[in-house]
Amino acid sequence: MKVSGGVTRRTMLRNTALGTLALASGMDKVFGQKAPAPPNIVFIMADDLGYADPSCYGRPDISTPNIDSLAAKGARFLQAYANSAVCSATRTALITGRYQYRLPIGLEEPLNGRNVGLPPDHPTLPSLLRKAGYGTTLVGKWHLGQLPKFGPLQSGYDHFYGFRGGAVDYFTHASQRPDLWDDDVPVHQMGYLTEMLGSRAVDVVNGYAKSAHPFLISLHFNAPHWPWEAPGDEAESNRLRSASLFDFDGGTQKTYQRMIQEMDRQIGRVVEALHANGLAENTVVIFTSDNGGERFADTWPFTGRKTELLEGGLRIPAIVSWPARIPHGRTTDQVAISMDWMPTLLAAAGVPSDPAFPPDGINLLPILAQNSPAIERKLFWRYKANAQRAARDGDFKYLKILDNTFLFNVVEDPMERANLKVRRKDIYDRIVAEWHQWNATMLPETDESYTGTFTGDELADHIGARETSTKADHPVPPETPPIKPD
Repeated sequence: MKVSGGVTRRTMLRNTALGTLALASGMDKVFGQKAPAPPNIVFIMADDLGYADPSCYGRPDISTPNIDSLAAKGARFLQAYANSAVCSATRTALITGRYQYRLPIGLEEPLNGRNVGLPPDHPTLPSLLRKAGYGTTLVGKWHLGQLPKFGPLQSGYDHFYGFRGGAVDYFTHASQRPDLWDDDVPVHQMGYLTEMLGSRAVDVVNGYAKSAHPFLISLHFNAPHWPWEAPGDEAESNRLRSASLFDFDGGTQKTYQRMIQEMDRQIGRVVEALHANGLAENTVVIFTSDNGGERFADTWPFTGRKTELLEGGLRIPAIVSWPARIPHGRTTDQVAISMDWMPTLLAAAGVPSDPAFPPDGINLLPILAQNSPAIERKLFWRYKANAQRAARDGDFKYLKILDNTFLFNVVEDPMERANLKVRRKDIYDRIVAEWHQWNATMLPETDESYTGTFTGDELADHIGARETSTKADHPVPPETPPIKPD
């Protein structure tokens, strides 16, 4: 729709929003002083990266100088968690700022063919920032529902370049069918996908720099997710064309290392584009993973991996750099989780959340930028495969796998070896009761939702692990003992 002067209605609304954002953020002079402009945001997410895979988290055989540089110029979390042990559920929590179990898409572990997705009318980080005048682009993985009902452009992004499913071949860009898109148009291009995503992200930075508008770029790599293909591994890609991408006879530590190092190289290119355009000082750059590591990952000092609520399946690297606000070279013991990033970034941008959908996550900026003391957290998880349940309350963690239950102090015992549920029965009973109270506020598990895990015939370290039941589990809260009168 055109309005006077040949300006579109959308442009007029966008400029009005920018004016409102400028006032809210202090871009205009207020009482003779000019406050900082709202920051740009580059949110970088790896896929299935283990906690210790970046060299700044301890891995000695992988060099990640660009990820390490972000940590040196910002803050590195030592107790960051994913909202789920698989990707779709975590991505739901990330984009909404809320527990994924509030939505049907969040029950998928991960989304695997069912016609569900992120509701287009649900407020999201990109949609709220877009209303406030931000440009919004997703480069990389979506995995929150298929066209025509669901997609990045339906949920707040102006532009999208990447793939919609859970995984694609790095060279053919296909799973069961081609899956590479430019907005809502399928495209066919040659190249190694990690490099292609990095190149597009650089182009997007350069484009936004010319517009002088604040922007959100979500750069969601598929690396180092299977198939295990590093740059130059076209022969492996050709081999897998007649097999499943979810292969158990491919990959090596060396291949995995090269996949991560290529991702690190592309991150360096994106950061360099910010510097070249004079944007680095006032850009928030976040690097993290969607869940814990898979079969070749380094999850030390934790046990467990993707699909498991042991610490190795949930603990993730998390780094945030914002030179204008966050001191350099910090580490923080603040317990954080994926859904914290939405309220944190909205606060950084001076944008309110939708009051009808209050976030379950918290704003981390006071801890990061103002050196406020760490906040004690209560966090909850569940995972349908093997009826897994978990809760973190202070230093303690409740864990249930099948009919086995545990209480660990994961600060003193990060490998989850010493079961304290009898010795500290008071704490165990309290956290179990809190988990059931929380669970009653979430959608129940369903038999129809997909859930995945590994079994003993797939991974040798899962000795005796049986084939997973897809049946929903509806645990009954334990009876509360009667309160004795005074």
